Amino acid sequence: MNGQDYYIPAAAMAVALAFKLPALRHSWRDPLLRSVCALVLLAGAVFTFAAPPTIGAVNRWSGIANFSAPLVYCLITAFSASCLVLVVNWRGGPPEKTRRVSRMWITVYAVVVVCLVVLFALGDASVERLRDLDTYYANTPYIREMIALYLAAHCVAAVVMVSLCWRWSLQVRGWLRVGLMIIVAGYVFNLGYDATKITSVVARWTGHDLDFLSTFVAPPLASLGALVSAIGFVVPLVCQRLSDNWQSWTTYRRLGALWQEVQISAPEGTPSVQMSWWSAAELRVIQRESDIHDGFLHLGPYFDRALRDGVHARATADGADEDTARAVADAAMVTAAVRARSEDPEGAVIGSGEETVLDTADGPRDLLRISHALRHAPMVQAVRQQTALPAAGPA
Repeated sequence: MNGQDYYIPAAAMAVALAFKLPALRHSWRDPLLRSVCALVLLAGAVFTFAAPPTIGAVNRWSGIANFSAPLVYCLITAFSASCLVLVVNWRGGPPEKTRRVSRMWITVYAVVVVCLVVLFALGDASVERLRDLDTYYANTPYIREMIALYLAAHCVAAVVMVSLCWRWSLQVRGWLRVGLMIIVAGYVFNLGYDATKITSVVARWTGHDLDFLSTFVAPPLASLGALVSAIGFVVPLVCQRLSDNWQSWTTYRRLGALWQEVQISAPEGTPSVQMSWWSAAELRVIQRESDIHDGFLHLGPYFDRALRDGVHARATADGADEDTARAVADAAMVTAAVRARSEDPEGAVIGSGEETVLDTADGPRDLLRISHALRHAPMVQAVRQQTALPAAGPA
């Protein structure tokens, strides 16, 4: 692999981190968000410093041959720890247990990082190797142990991640399960990286030469594994947000019939709220629900409880369930009230009798049912035709 094979994934990680930084600045205390940002940062650092051009540059800047080796190994170890900590915080649970497990993984891998640095300092790696250091120094005292330690730490993290994410995926559904399965696939590639590296190193220990596995096969597996895993972490967040937005726009559209029906009830001169075209779907839904409730308040004096009860009884007799019967009855009452309000432009009815309040205890779901009934319920259409007859006659 050449430099661009490392720098392109690193650039992708940098872009992802840039999108996350504003949220991190406002929610610094969120452990899940901190874990995500740490993982993305470390993944980008691993790709950047593992690139052969960067390895050579760091060695020159430091003045120490192969100084990049412990640096890259420490970054890989820290990245492994960040993955474990992210999954622990992502899965959730009792906060104290989550913090305890996170601290355990951080402590264990911090000890590994210290050991890697100490072993490199004790060993002799005076010949610079940009691509095949693992196999070239596989039999060198202390350097050998450093290589074995970083591979063991990475392999343990990969095995734990596959086990945790696989078991968790069997307990959940939807986009979270998809993301977990993608993460499992990514860490299978990471296990392939470990297998090729370990095989080539052990081959050196036994006097054989399988260096090509470490030099040419392992790096693409590591790159692919990191990218696939990163996609797995992102998919549930992005797709769930898209799904929520789609649901909000669907709700907004389905409320349209009821919203249009009650517009006539607004007194003349009432300012209408104009939302910008870039306004979020959630805000549009809230505004539409608010407009509908305001319409109900203006229609209150015209609500006919007897008509509602009659329609409810007929709908129930026709086999409708309670929620549907109530929605049809409410829709019929709203339709009749709108017609009555249009025939009373001076508002003479207001204040002349007891006001009826429309009960929407089930919130948006009730409004959606009423809006659906306005368009599709035959009883509501019948009420609309009956209440429109007086207005159609001669004045």
